Amino acid sequence: MTNELKDPKTLYKTPPHDEHMQSEPGETTEMDIKPDHGEDSYQGSGKLTDKKIIITGGDSGIGRAVAIAYAREGADIVLSYLEEEEDAKETANYIKEAGRKAILIKGDISEEEHCKHIIDTAVDQLGGRIDVLVNNAAFQMARESLQDIPSEEWDYTFKTNIHSMFYLCKMAEPYMQAGSSIINTTSVNAYNPTPVLLAYATTKGAIQNFTANLAQILGSKGIRVNCVAPGPIWTPLIPATMPEEKVKNFGKNTPLERPGQPAELAAVYVLLASNDGSYISGATVPVTGGRVTI
Repeated sequence: MTNELKDPKTLYKTPPHDEHMQSEPGETTEMDIKPDHGEDSYQGSGKLTDKKIIITGGDSGIGRAVAIAYAREGADIVLSYLEEEEDAKETANYIKEAGRKAILIKGDISEEEHCKHIIDTAVDQLGGRIDVLVNNAAFQMARESLQDIPSEEWDYTFKTNIHSMFYLCKMAEPYMQAGSSIINTTSVNAYNPTPVLLAYATTKGAIQNFTANLAQILGSKGIRVNCVAPGPIWTPLIPATMPEEKVKNFGKNTPLERPGQPAELAAVYVLLASNDGSYISGATVPVTGGRVTI
């Protein structure tokens, strides 16, 4: 039976993780322990039929899981990614297999002009409207001390994680109507910051405030704005940006004693994008394996 109770502690692999390190931003195809994006498990039920959606960072990790779920729920998707060609093409194939349109846009969202290109392309290719904008792409790099953080890296983290969100939301708003939705990816780090992720954690706190504020601004137009706060999730970003010892024990510090898988977040993003979430706005939904968010 598919609805039998399953122990969440043993549902996926637990630490230690024997994973080789990668260079940033990391690729799914190079991982020894492959993440689960719901490729074999997610089943849609028409919750997003004919919706026009943009997902940044959609090539891998959480973005891929959300793309698979949205396509199987009936959506056409613009998929923004940095440079991971093979990962992006693989995600696009899953969208097309669901019978939906997949449009790939490569480039760096830290640049305002590229954000404009994403919106312009989506409007042109998806029929003149944007129903859901998922701001999911992010940059992080672990640094052991304050002195180890280059000023350029601090600046780039903010440009990628928070400035791009402002650009994309502002540019998308004119093409969104009542019932549309913006979903931002924050992090458990907004509540319980990891010391080696100072720049990243700081931007994730900013995203949460940005989300709550924007929900007040756009509520009168019937546009909902929410964010999801993942805990430690097993994606290519982990072996590409974290120290080897932390990768080995990644997720062990949660009450469920393992990292989450991208597939375990997809249903939350579907809820927030669909009419089922019609009275949810200005909210942060934690998916943290029990990590504290109060």
